Amino acid sequence: MAAKYGLVGEVDNRTDGVSVIVQGDLKTIDRFSNDILQNAPPASQIKSIEINLTYFTGYDSFKITGSKTINNQITEISPDIAVCEECLNDLGKDPERIDYPFINCTNCGPRFTIIEGLPYDRPTTAMKNFRMCRNCNSEYNDILNRRFHAQPIACNSCGPVYSYKDSVKSIGNIKQILEEISVQIASGKTVAIKGLGGYHLMCDALNDNAVNELRKRKQRDSKPFAVMFRDMNALKNYCCTDETEEKELNSWRKPILILKQSKKLSTPVSNGLNTIGAMLPYMPVHYMLFRILKTEAVVLTSGNISDEPIIIDDFVAERLLKPVADSFLSYNRQIINRTDDSVIKIIDHKPSLIRRSRGFVPRPVDLKFNVEGILALGAEQKNSFCIGKGNQAVMSQYIGDLKNVPTYNFFIETIDRFSGLFKFKPEYVACDLHPDYLSTDYAEVLHNELNVPVVRIQHHHAHIASCIAEHGLDEEVIGISLDGTGFGSDGNIWGGEFMIADLKNFRRFTHFDYIPMPGGEKAIDEPWRMAFSYLHKYSDGKFDYKSLPLFKPIDDKKLLLVEEMLISKVNSPLSSGAGRLFDAVSAILGFCSKASFDSEAPMRLESAIDEDTNDFYPFRITGTIEFADTINAILEDLPRQKVSVISAKFHNTVARVILKVSRKIREETSLNKVVLSGGVFQNKHLLEKSLYLLNRNRFKVFTNHLVPANDGGISLGQLVIASKLRR
Repeated sequence: MAAKYGLVGEVDNRTDGVSVIVQGDLKTIDRFSNDILQNAPPASQIKSIEINLTYFTGYDSFKITGSKTINNQITEISPDIAVCEECLNDLGKDPERIDYPFINCTNCGPRFTIIEGLPYDRPTTAMKNFRMCRNCNSEYNDILNRRFHAQPIACNSCGPVYSYKDSVKSIGNIKQILEEISVQIASGKTVAIKGLGGYHLMCDALNDNAVNELRKRKQRDSKPFAVMFRDMNALKNYCCTDETEEKELNSWRKPILILKQSKKLSTPVSNGLNTIGAMLPYMPVHYMLFRILKTEAVVLTSGNISDEPIIIDDFVAERLLKPVADSFLSYNRQIINRTDDSVIKIIDHKPSLIRRSRGFVPRPVDLKFNVEGILALGAEQKNSFCIGKGNQAVMSQYIGDLKNVPTYNFFIETIDRFSGLFKFKPEYVACDLHPDYLSTDYAEVLHNELNVPVVRIQHHHAHIASCIAEHGLDEEVIGISLDGTGFGSDGNIWGGEFMIADLKNFRRFTHFDYIPMPGGEKAIDEPWRMAFSYLHKYSDGKFDYKSLPLFKPIDDKKLLLVEEMLISKVNSPLSSGAGRLFDAVSAILGFCSKASFDSEAPMRLESAIDEDTNDFYPFRITGTIEFADTINAILEDLPRQKVSVISAKFHNTVARVILKVSRKIREETSLNKVVLSGGVFQNKHLLEKSLYLLNRNRFKVFTNHLVPANDGGISLGQLVIASKLRR
């Protein structure tokens, strides 16, 4: 741009931003600064441009000078960026890069997944072992070239290469590799493919036998698979999309988007849900593969076993995925930082993150106060952690469920990596209030090893604080946190919480009625138990269980045992969790009596809605929120009403509860800002209905967008609460 406008001066990259000196007349400089905003690369994020008038002499050209470190700040590390249109065009016409499957430039390609240290230069990345050829070196050093200082720059002569292997042959030629994979996919086989942040498993999404075989081998009963489509036209054949969804699908992040299904893929892909986790190609090799694949849609699911982290090591992949995949496509560049694909759902025309990983991490969340030195360790499930650097919260990628040993090791390893990358040393540690979480255990380890203070933060307060922080608020709000499980300050399990909260304290205003969970965590895996518990409580133990189809297949001895648990209060912890209420209703309506994956029952309950109704069921608010009238009305509706209508009415009921309690709090406190957070608010129907009612009643409503509303966003809330408690 400086060359375009004939300006002289210099630019350098600093840990506190980019410093540009340009010398010339003011009108030209004004046009130049406006163009910085207009022409910035898609993945850049310009927060502000500050212009200072001063006097310089002696410049005769425009130069890029060395990076500078200011104080203890660190340069932001770019997330990985999907291949750009210009590079895709170069695949067919750049003599050095025709069909080069790692093509990239300054505007696209791997970033976070290949970085080992700062500054972000080739020697501190996984590209350090690939010496640039003369042509790449020339482009790398040409200030006017699109590949100027693109650290992963390479070509067919000097870059990483793919290799293919199955039980009988190995192939090194990329054209032959792609042809072989096309044959494998067409014949119903599964291929393990090394992606940007880890291995994926791929099969034909239109082949029932192929998808069923993958499910069986991967030990994944019915959790939906993500699907990659050839292009937007193919995607729109199977999914309903609006303008916002298409914009997100085509963005440089290329996430998985949860979309409503319009035409069925292979039945076992979504297993009865009316949604598809859809994405478009984002690596050059994806585009090259779809040129010759006979199918327009492939399952592309994480390459792992059960709930373990996505695999990044080639030898580990070959060993662990051999029983799952028929063949392997790998490449000879190391993945430094594993990242799953990010998952988004558009709710109320805005992106809501379900899983924050590739394309988002490690971009920080900007705050209005100092969080330096705070390490927030997150929750047990859907874990992410968060470190504080100045006024920025740097969240990790999606880690997973810490109860799994390999995932816990990934958690520790990633904390160490972030500490090194961001020059971070914990001075204050925040963790969940739950005494049995492994993240809480690790807080104690750090306390003993580093002698740093530890603060334990209530789960749902952290949910609310995560949303307060991302919207730049710092005041008391009406906080509504609906999820499945969180340890309460009274020792019970919380999850249907209405509180008055700020970034330091909270007061519980009311909550969903406490209901026993017979069998403890078993009640989460078997939603029929929660249905039994609700019916038992609200009928004073007089309900005829055999009158409901749900209980007919269940052994009488098991029903009797559960009833005895409830009567004797043995192994039946009390829960106010909204997730457990959704479980119970889903089971009563016949959608899910036994869950094979996390949140299956509520997902099937939401998926059933296809009726537009504003009707809702009765409920009572006494000291707590009671759903006896709701459950009884559902039972009355069951023989005479479509389950799609009952599901819609139930969701509307919860939205009405949210409105009624919010009004009650406003009457008593004059608070008008409502913050909604927690995993239940990933339910599109519930959140949109709640937003509509609250907005119509003139509340100002805030929801999570920069971080997940589920437990993946907890660490941000812990971080900001800890910053207030530290003072």
